[in-house]
Order: sequence, then C-alpha cells, then structure tokens
Amino acid sequence: MRRLFLNGKFVADMSTSQPTTRSARPDTEERELLKSIAAEDRDALTELYGRYHAKLFKFVFRLTRSYASADELVNDIMLAVWRSAAKFRGDSKPSTWIFGIAYRQTLKRLSRKHLTIAANFDVDQLPDRQSQTVEQEDWVRQGLDTLPATQRLAVELVFFLGLSYEEVAAVTECPVNTVKTRMFHARRKLKAQLMSSASGTDTLGESE
Repeated sequence: MRRLFLNGKFVADMSTSQPTTRSARPDTEERELLKSIAAEDRDALTELYGRYHAKLFKFVFRLTRSYASADELVNDIMLAVWRSAAKFRGDSKPSTWIFGIAYRQTLKRLSRKHLTIAANFDVDQLPDRQSQTVEQEDWVRQGLDTLPATQRLAVELVFFLGLSYEEVAAVTECPVNTVKTRMFHARRKLKAQLMSSASGTDTLGESE
C-alpha cells in the first residue's frame, strides 16, 4: 500500500490512484487540480499522482537506475507538490512546474547521496519519438555517464522528454542561453566519447 505522509501526518493514499487517459485539455484540468491541492484536497493529489507517476518514475529511474531511489524520489516530488501547490502562479504549464520540482529533487538526492547518474538504459524504455533512430538513442545512451549532472539532466529533458529549450529553462530556473550552452557542451562531449570509444582514448573535459 502506497501512502504519502508529511511530518508524520497522512496526506493521501496513492494505492487507489489509476493511470488516467490523455485529456483534450490537460493544462486546464491540471491547473484546477493544483488549485484543489493548494486547498488540501487529497483526492486532487491522488488524481495528479495518477497522471504523473509513470512519467516521473521513468525520469528519475533513468537517472538513478535504482527502483528504490526512484520510488522514494517520486514520493518526495509529490509531497513537494502538495506543500507548494499554492505557489503555482500559472505562468507556465503545470507539467513544466512539476518537472521543475522533479529536477531540483533529483539534483538534491544525487548531491546528498553522492550518487553518480546511471546511463545504462534499455532501448525499449525510451519514448517513441519518430525523429530519433535506435542508433541515435544508443549513441546518446553510451555517453551520458560522461556528463556532469546539469548537462545530463538537460539532455534527459530535451532528448527523452521532448521539452523545448524554453521549457527546460523554466524547469531548471536558468536562462535559455545557459540551457543552450549545456546542450552544446553535452553534444560535444557525447561526440568526443564516441570518437574516443572507437580509438580507445579519453578526450573528455569537465566543462559545465
């Protein structure tokens, strides 16, 4: 049974939540859910959990490669949503705001636990993106463990979740140019990793 507690106080029973079908108006509905959560509506939190659990779990699991850590992180993220829903101003998509929380919680966990970000993905876990070939996915997958956390998370958000640079900037609370710089260095390092793997040399630097 999955339950969320905050400071020892029961918040919601997540074992009753179910994955929801895609709505024609997800942003509008999710904005209303966040308003209800801000008013401490536990049913609204359960509904939002059902909508986001799979996406959040895949995001953090790809980074930690640990079911236990991913499960704990998703709970931490949803508790943060419960605590912070009243702060949602509505000037971004609810999904962008929620993944911003996920981004910060993941960085915090990696820093606190001194974990390295795992890069051993399975191709069948990647989203179905027609613009991506299996070769592209495999190339990115092999080099991700060479990147600093901020660059790796930027690649995750852009490449695997399909966010725009503007959306990533909102998620990570940094300028768009910083996102572009991180992606530039990430691509450069991934290309260097591909070349060094072929030649048996290490050509990577540590630029953030």
